Amino acid sequence: MPELPEVETVRRGLLRLVIGKKIQKIQVRWPKIIEQPETPIFEASLIGEEIISISRRGKFLIFHLNHYDLISHLRMEGKYKFVEKNASIDKHTHVIFFFEDGSQLRYHDVRKFGRMVLVEKDTSASYKGIMKLGPEPVPDQFLLEAFISGLKKSHKAIKVLLLEQKLVTGLGNIYVDEVLWEAKIHPEQPANTLKLKEAKWLRKSIIDVLSRAIEAGGTTIRSYLNALGESGNFQVALHVYGQTGKPCVRCHTPIVKIKVAQRGTHYCPNCQRLRIEK
Repeated sequence: MPELPEVETVRRGLLRLVIGKKIQKIQVRWPKIIEQPETPIFEASLIGEEIISISRRGKFLIFHLNHYDLISHLRMEGKYKFVEKNASIDKHTHVIFFFEDGSQLRYHDVRKFGRMVLVEKDTSASYKGIMKLGPEPVPDQFLLEAFISGLKKSHKAIKVLLLEQKLVTGLGNIYVDEVLWEAKIHPEQPANTLKLKEAKWLRKSIIDVLSRAIEAGGTTIRSYLNALGESGNFQVALHVYGQTGKPCVRCHTPIVKIKVAQRGTHYCPNCQRLRIEK
């Protein structure tokens, strides 16, 4: 699944490709991709619209147009492909943006889980999926005091809580495993039992890991490619995710894999010990 670094990398690629492009027409080949409005209205509304800018909130891409905000969530397998001129269309291409200059932006999604939502201009922050998100994982938004307060209120395993996107947005399965390893915290440690030092370290790890992953262009697991058709490079820096049985680079203990909330979870049993509070 594309996580925040991958989505940010897609955004940066699209900025280089489609800013200033004017939409001639839209072809929706799988209507369920469009959450709202109804597909015919979606197609008609976008004719003549220009892509002015593209922003990101959590894992949502937001295309800012003349009169609308187009919100796109890639979910499991979604990706965008830019083509300079007409070319063969494969069966997994579900939405095509035809631009007036003859180029196209195609939304490709093998599993068809991605969604697009068209809302009035400058109202994307009020979209239900965006409203519930926590702060972006950057120092001036992801504040320590609020993070500590949120941790103290939850008895949930720390991995489960971080995946909810409420205390901080952008962490999916891969990066939760990585930040917890970096902070030396067991994925099943109850959030409200974290000590002040651990909470500070965890916040720092979240900011550091996601920042480094963005700069590396994301992590390529299976089919992820950015808008330019390029793979990310952060997979070479993964310490626990997908490293089952390999030695921890800190202590050489074999990495193990368990299930936490039905999610495959990787950690070092020596560096990340579960602390039982009495």
